[in-house]
Amino acid sequence: MPREMTKHGQFLKLFLRIIGSAGLLAVGAVVMPYSWMNAIHGWLGMGDLPSEPIVGYLARSASMFYALFGGLLWTVSFDLYRHRLVLCYLGAAVILFGAVLFAIDVVEGLPLYWILFEGPMNTAFGIVILVWSRRLKPALSRDSIV
Repeated sequence: MPREMTKHGQFLKLFLRIIGSAGLLAVGAVVMPYSWMNAIHGWLGMGDLPSEPIVGYLARSASMFYALFGGLLWTVSFDLYRHRLVLCYLGAAVILFGAVLFAIDVVEGLPLYWILFEGPMNTAFGIVILVWSRRLKPALSRDSIV
């Protein structure tokens, strides 16, 4: 029997789909020509993008990971109650991910706007996912642990 979607559930579903859609946009960077990546790098005030193969590999694989993550957020948004445990894990993991990104950004000397946006924004997304997922009523299951 389907559950009636609460306001918490409706908000979380929309939030996951917005963030998931943003993540899916990263698939464009997987196939983006190097010249475009270099132009964007320059536009961001970081000079020329190094042309060593590892740079392209890391940029493209990280972009593919963001796209994969975006698809996962869309997938779990279709049944929030069933995926509540996964959502709680994702929320906690994204909080940690944001903290690690912040530290990496500082250590690598990225521009201040990058440092203040990337890590804290990911941490905020994780907090929203975790808090709103925990507000969902657990799925009706004998082996539900959350």
